[in-house]
Parts: sequence; structure tokens; C-alpha cells
Amino acid sequence: MAGLRAWQTQCVEKALTLYKQGRRDFFCLACPGAGKTRMAAELAARLLDQGKIDIVLCFSPSVTVSEEIQRTFERRIAKPLDGNLGAVGVSLTYQAMASKDEDFWALLKSMRTLVIFDEIHHCAGSTPEHANAWGEAVLVNIQDRAEYTLALSGTPWRSDRLPVTLARYSDESNQVAYDYSYNLAQAVEDRVCRTPNMVLVDNNAITFEQDGETSQYGSLEALFNARNVRYDAILSQPSFLRHALGVADTKLTQLRTVNPQSAGLVVASTIKHAYAIATMLRTEFHQQVAVVHHGAPEAQQVISRFRTSSSPWIVSVGMISEGTDIPRLQVCCHLSRVKTELYFRQVLGRILRRTDAVNQQAWLFAAAIPVIKSFCLGLLEDIPFAELQEKSCENGLELTMPGTSVRPDISTFGEPGDLNSEICGEPTQSLGQNEVPWKMRLSDTFSRRLITLRSSPLYHERPLMESRDVT
Repeated sequence: MAGLRAWQTQCVEKALTLYKQGRRDFFCLACPGAGKTRMAAELAARLLDQGKIDIVLCFSPSVTVSEEIQRTFERRIAKPLDGNLGAVGVSLTYQAMASKDEDFWALLKSMRTLVIFDEIHHCAGSTPEHANAWGEAVLVNIQDRAEYTLALSGTPWRSDRLPVTLARYSDESNQVAYDYSYNLAQAVEDRVCRTPNMVLVDNNAITFEQDGETSQYGSLEALFNARNVRYDAILSQPSFLRHALGVADTKLTQLRTVNPQSAGLVVASTIKHAYAIATMLRTEFHQQVAVVHHGAPEAQQVISRFRTSSSPWIVSVGMISEGTDIPRLQVCCHLSRVKTELYFRQVLGRILRRTDAVNQQAWLFAAAIPVIKSFCLGLLEDIPFAELQEKSCENGLELTMPGTSVRPDISTFGEPGDLNSEICGEPTQSLGQNEVPWKMRLSDTFSRRLITLRSSPLYHERPLMESRDVT
């Protein structure tokens, strides 16, 4: 299997062995960016060459990912995967399953089919009565009909705690009983994925006014612990956006001096938020920016052009958070109001895929709120031999590896401006039942909290991370 990574070869061989022994379902857990699609294409090609299957059906969460799967499979199999006459199969989205009639699903009865589920955690439920729409379609139309199935995931849990469709769970620990696992520690050690660096942007002087009383807070965490403040209210503050985008843009500019093709992704909360961010990047940082969202008629074309261009920034609302392959992305600014570990891991995965470029750093910037900090520190469970030490610095708390010198330059960009001005949403509304009005000001004095993970040259096998949901 020329051109495959070692883990991909091992996974294919194990799947073929289990299929030969009578197993019909195979679950592969591999961290985002490891190359699951290439492995799946190799497995499909081997089964076709051995005469074990007649066709291949692939399902994935989005049109962009579906098209990437089609291209990867067609390169390996050398036959079309477009569903037309003469094709060896088809690549579809999970959403497309709802439009397929019984004639389509009858293919699984009349032909030996390998069905591949990319990011299977989108399908929930172990029985049709307790499943989401996509999970129900899998259970009713595919389970027990397909000759073989291959389930792929980089984050095998769900925020709603429903079981992942087709996954087996351990009775003792209630963890996914995967058939093959390739985690982030292994991928970093094998130089398959980049080592993640997380930078958490904080504020040292927050003024909160309510009912004529003024309170001061020295960090976002202190504010959230004391007040019922919306997370997206922070994301809406022009001063916060100016600083977060500024430090991220500075890092990307540094990377582009070595890798001119390096790019950055901003994950926005809403379409309005995305265009406000794009405007700030253009006007204050003089950068070229592309914007993609589900409402844009040419979103897929924009992503395709950006993938092969040298443009520095793309701003996305729910379009590039999972599965989309843009290897030149090395910087991500996580400004989405979605606060689940699954989403955080998928966003981080967009910048972990290694390339042949000289510099292979990966940097994620986010607000220093408690749940995001817990997700960053939770990555230490995947790289258990990384160590952190705390030390004081003039710009706040810094967490870094002993013996390293990773301390990016910090600066505040532009003037604080009118800190009560609105860039998106309504940051002066609370979430409390009584809707008591409040005002919040963030000063232009920001700190940085840096978490840098480095793996040792040794790797020790660990069980799969237990399903978690922190909101």
C-alpha cells in the first residue's frame, strides 16, 4: 500500500481481517487531520480488488466534505464515484439520505455494498425509536443490509449524550469500543499532525454596571463566575475583537514570512458577526478576507478557490468547522458562540494537518472563558506526557512548557474606541429571566494566557477519552 502512513496501513489490514472473520461493522477513531478519508479509500479499493463488494456508498456531514471524499476515492480507485452509469458508487451528504426512495436502498439488497460514514457522531441513536433523523435512516435502511460498514470519527461523542449510531459501548465504562484508534499523541509523534498551541485572550479591567452599581473584574473568568453574562456579549465587543484578531493576524503574518501560503480561519457566531469580523480585518489590518456561510449561494466555490489561493484569511459560519481539508490553514481564531468540546476539537482539527512547508506551527486563539480553558487543558489527556508550568509575565499568566521559549509578541492594535458600540448582537441584554439591563466595558488592557503542548518521544497507549459535554 504505497503512499500510506503506517497507521493507515495497520487500520486497513485490521479491517480486512475482521471482515474476513465475519464482522460486518468496523469503527475507526482517528484524530482530525490524520487522514481518515485516504485510509477509507484504500480499504474500499482493496475490497473491490478482492471481489468482496460491488459498490461503495459514502455519507458525510456537508457538500464540501462529500466532494472531497469523491475526489480522494476516484484518485485511488480510478473509477467515478458520482452515482452515474459506470460509477463504482456515490458520495452523498447525510441530509441527502432523506430524499432517497426504496429503489435506492434496494441496492443494498441486490449488491454487495461497503457503506462508509464520515464523522459518524452526527448520527445518533441505537434504535429507530430513539434516534435523530440521520441515525434513523442508517438504522432502518443500512444496518444489517450492507455487506460491510466503516464508521469514522475524530470526536466520538455527542453534546446531547445520545449514543453514536453503529458504535459499540463498553458495559463497564460506557466508552466507545472502537476497532482501531489513532490519537493526537500518536499523530504528533509520527509527524502526521501539527502540535497545537492555544492562546487564550483575557481582559484585566472589566467594568460591569447594573442597577446603579459598578463592579470591577480582573478576568473574564471572574466576570462569568460573578454575573449572568452571555458569552456572545464578549465576542461582540469591538475592543475584544480588535485585540483577538490583532494577535492572531500578527502570528499569521509571522508565519507567512516563512510560508507565504499560510492562512488563517476565523470561526464566527452569526452571519452578521462574520461580516463585521471581515470588515475589521480589511479596514484595520488591511488583509484580504473571504467569507463563507450556508446562506451564500457560492460558498462551496469560495472554499475551493481559497484552498488553492494565497489569500491570508477566511471567515466562516458553520462551514469549515469539520472535515473540510484546507491544509494551508495554520491559525484559527475561535469566535463561535458554540461551546461544546466536540465543536472545539473539530475547529482545532482544521489547523493540525501537516504539509511540506518549512514551518509547521499551529495556533488557535480564543477567549479565556472557563469552558474553553477546560477544553485546552483537556488536550493534555490526549498528550499525557506534556507538562505545563506557570510563571508570571508582564501581560498576565503564561502557561508554557519548561525549557521552551514560546512567547509570541503581544500588542494592542488600534484605539479602544467606543466600548459601548455594537458590532453584532445586543451585548447589553442578560440571559436572566427578569432581563435586568446591564452594561459592560472592557478596557484596552488585555492579557494573554498561552498553553503550548509538546509531546515526548515516547508514546504509551491510553483508552479512548470518556464522552463529555461542557456547556
